[in-house]
Amino acid sequence: MKTLRAQVASFSPGARLLMANQFAINLGFYMLMPYLADHLAHGLGLAAWAVGLVLGVRNLSQQGMFLVGGTLADRYGCKPMIMAGCVLRTVAFALLGLVDALPALIAASALTGLAGALFNPAVRAYLAAEAGEERRVEAFAVFNVFYQAGILVGPLAGLALLAWDFRAVCGVSAAVFGLLALGQARTLPARPPVDRGTEPAWRAVATDWRAIALNRPFLLFSAAMTGSYILAFQVYLALPLRARELFGDRSGLITGVVFAVSALAGVSGQLKLTGWAKRHLPGPRAIVWGLALMGAAFLPLLPDPHGGALGKAAGAAALAACAALLAWGGALLYPFEMDTIVRLSGERRVATYYGAYNTASGVAISLGNLAVGALFDVGVAWLPWCAMTGTGLVCATAMAWLHRTGHLTPRPATLATTG
Repeated sequence: MKTLRAQVASFSPGARLLMANQFAINLGFYMLMPYLADHLAHGLGLAAWAVGLVLGVRNLSQQGMFLVGGTLADRYGCKPMIMAGCVLRTVAFALLGLVDALPALIAASALTGLAGALFNPAVRAYLAAEAGEERRVEAFAVFNVFYQAGILVGPLAGLALLAWDFRAVCGVSAAVFGLLALGQARTLPARPPVDRGTEPAWRAVATDWRAIALNRPFLLFSAAMTGSYILAFQVYLALPLRARELFGDRSGLITGVVFAVSALAGVSGQLKLTGWAKRHLPGPRAIVWGLALMGAAFLPLLPDPHGGALGKAAGAAALAACAALLAWGGALLYPFEMDTIVRLSGERRVATYYGAYNTASGVAISLGNLAVGALFDVGVAWLPWCAMTGTGLVCATAMAWLHRTGHLTPRPATLATTG
């Protein structure tokens, strides 16, 4: 804890505010979202297809608009987009507690996703600029500690508020984002966008997007990293499925423990792993090791779960081990991943690059989840875990190849098109 306090204190007030901001964003989000499906299905009595539609709209609006949100941040400044995202979340979460008609719920869900698309690229681009080249990796390491802490505390706070009512959860979540918007309006220093000259906005945006499409190092890096997002998401898909295999209708508690282990591992291991990697590994090598560790995380799940108390205990331990290893692998690679995106952008239009990267990872998660679900349907117990281990190792190999062949070095000809 002393190390974390010292690290936080060493950054500028703007960077510290962004770190606290991310904790509050995740606190407010995870206070509500884990319980939304149950509210829609049992509280409001919606059909399963309608619940899926509401949740799917949120994901689609967020992933589909990341590139637009990043572009807006580069053109009009990161601070306005961060504030706009917080205001939209305030309205959206308040609506989720007040309305019960499906069209209104869909609108609120779409606003929730759009809010994330506005502030996520902007926060990361602002933090990268605030920390500077020398301290970007450290800044993103500390940022991820706050990020994971919000994921840890949010569901617990939401569970406590559910003792009153789901509306209380929505009201408090909306209040968190409302206070964030007000606080940042008053205290977050403005960071004006780079002057775009007299070029029409549509042409400047088209130039930026074309530059990304032609930036081969960035595209190769994004493709190699898709596996990390597919694997990380399995805390929400594959691990709960295994928990249900083991514990049936009582799997909820085990799933909650798995989430807690994942967040605790990320919070406790982030700074140590980043410090070790900075001393012993170049950035791309840290990413390679992180990807390999994420793939290896699924090996404890290979044995078929057996019945009886001993078999269930072994299965629960394997789930916890998988969650911890996934979190540590992600913690090892995350700061270097964020730094690499900035370098590959040439430190120009950083929010737009983050937006494009998030959109690509969102598409990968959607396709990956379809593939994982299909693997479970095959009925071969070891197949999903071997496939995910293989995914991590393939991505690690691809990243090692990109590093060894110099493909992670920005090309001057590519960067010249983004000016």
